[in-house]
Amino acid sequence: MDWKPDWGLRGRMVLTMFLLFALYLVFAVVISQTQYVGFLVLMVPFLAVQYFFSDKLALYSMGAKEVSEEEYPELHAMIGRLSQQADLPKPKVAVADSRVPNAFATGRNQKNSAVCVTTGIMQTLDRDELEGVIAHELAHIKNRDVAVMTIASFLSTIAFLVVRWGWFFGGGDRREGGAPVIVAIMLSLVVWVISFVLIRALSRYREYAADRGGAVITGKPSALASALLKISGRMDNVPKEDMREQAEMNAFFIIPIKSGFIGKIASTHPSTEKRVAKLRELEKEMETR
Repeated sequence: MDWKPDWGLRGRMVLTMFLLFALYLVFAVVISQTQYVGFLVLMVPFLAVQYFFSDKLALYSMGAKEVSEEEYPELHAMIGRLSQQADLPKPKVAVADSRVPNAFATGRNQKNSAVCVTTGIMQTLDRDELEGVIAHELAHIKNRDVAVMTIASFLSTIAFLVVRWGWFFGGGDRREGGAPVIVAIMLSLVVWVISFVLIRALSRYREYAADRGGAVITGKPSALASALLKISGRMDNVPKEDMREQAEMNAFFIIPIKSGFIGKIASTHPSTEKRVAKLRELEKEMETR
């Protein structure tokens, strides 16, 4: 496998993290002057829990369970072989009983990771297509996308909570001492909006990078392109109840769920058409080598 570092991805990660760090530094300085500093400190353990137990939390939220080789021998064999091709330790293998055809990777690092597929995606895709999807998820693990996005989004979440619950936790009176609370809430709103834009930009590019990485692992860009088109087409036929149950996991899925309020305002993925076009370009590039 000719795996080359994606310097575009790394450059965007460094730039985005730098901008987020600068933004959050200003946010922390201002918040430290208000009664929210205690709230911020109390949230630090939640970051630690989210970081160290991200794989278990993600699987639990999806109702997925880790499966043994005896239960899913072919799936284990496929993930094991693709992990070797990607030069990665074999991740934990999980399956979610869901009609939504999707997959995601989670875990704080390459040694503590998991790949989850739904029963719906195993029923929808053929072998080559499923390999392409799993290779895409392994590329996310190799690029350490889950850890980066978890850390990047933490203070954005804090800012959102201050905006939503500012008056309740601020304890300030609107006539006396209300000004610092208003300033903190308005700053938090600005921080959240800017963070949203930066993190979404990073998220969309990491999908392109994972598509490329997945195609390089299998050597079959067309199989992943076919899988993306097939999954995207099936999404329209999935019951709305299933869509709502899984909408919060959009950032981790290979194809985001587009229905509902969250799906409409927070697309974390490029369009399927653009992703397929890039994969077809990559296939032509591979053919000319």
